[in-house]
Amino acid sequence: MPPELALLEGGAAGSAGLRVARPAPLRVADVALFYGERSGGIRTYLDAKAEHAVRHPDELDHHILVPGAKARHEGGRHELPSLRVVAANGYRVPLGAGALKETLRALKPDVVLLHDPFWWPVDVIACAREIGARTVAVHHGTSNLEAASLPGPSRVYAPLLRRWLRRSGRHVDAVMSNVDTMADFGRLATMPLRLGVHEAFRPRPEARRGDHVLYVGRLSREKGVLELLEAAARSADPWPLRIVGSGPLEETLRTRARRLGLAARISFRPHARDRVRLAHRYASARCVVMPGEHETFGLVALEAAACGTPVAACSTAPAVHAIGTLGHGFVPADPDDLDRAIGEAYHSEHDAREAAMIAWRHRWDRVFRAEAESLRDLVG
Repeated sequence: MPPELALLEGGAAGSAGLRVARPAPLRVADVALFYGERSGGIRTYLDAKAEHAVRHPDELDHHILVPGAKARHEGGRHELPSLRVVAANGYRVPLGAGALKETLRALKPDVVLLHDPFWWPVDVIACAREIGARTVAVHHGTSNLEAASLPGPSRVYAPLLRRWLRRSGRHVDAVMSNVDTMADFGRLATMPLRLGVHEAFRPRPEARRGDHVLYVGRLSREKGVLELLEAAARSADPWPLRIVGSGPLEETLRTRARRLGLAARISFRPHARDRVRLAHRYASARCVVMPGEHETFGLVALEAAACGTPVAACSTAPAVHAIGTLGHGFVPADPDDLDRAIGEAYHSEHDAREAAMIAWRHRWDRVFRAEAESLRDLVG
């Protein structure tokens, strides 16, 4: 066998027994400020990536850098000193960027992914550049989404947040997103933000389908939960509504439900991270609703659809287009259309075949291998 062919096939090349050298694992550092004990999509994504790296150490050398109660470094997890600020979700504010930069210098990653623009991004990007790492701004939330989460008029906050995003993302090597980033970053995303589903999210024919509409997620203004209550109150069909999650609006929602005469129709359940339990909740709902109009993906819709459950979601959410016939979109800021979409999803059938295809296409191992390929292209 010619030596060149032996190398291509990974076999012996003459007496030397040469083999194709496998590339070294890509060393990736994910920096995430919003990694709370009860947070949603960002934590789900990062925890899934950490599990993938443990299973495939030859592919990925993965490190998560997040705020913690005190400095702690265990394997690929690095908690840096911070203060708790939001008890409802466990969010913390780091004590500057010194410990973050020191950890990056010790790790020497190939690429640094910044999952928010608030942890001293300019300094961190400069530090990454010093150690030869590429940087990626991961666009989880638009300026409109962040503005909607703050008290007061969104139109006041959005321009300020947009200026901050442009400043923080000016010097990164790439932007990763599922939505148009020109308004916020002044540049286009060159990588898609790929999200997947845990293996627990799959068709569950053994689950008994109930008669309730299910909301899963953070209880906050930007998630559209107040609009969901209004839709429930105006609906001609008095479907029960089950709300699963935690957040700053919980007491407001309970009060609003009583005022709207919905107390008997609405039940609240706490946030739960157990994936099997959550999958059963999705599968046993008549439909799932994701009412927020500022979603930059919508992982809940993907998880629910992978269980075969129809989903009503704002047409602006990229996840609606990923779940095919199980998705029922509505026009943003249109309560009548939200009511219509919920009604359509409520009366449609669970689709096990479509669900199985969604679960297969969005397996986390496929997601992270595709992401790693994009990051290797960036590193060069």
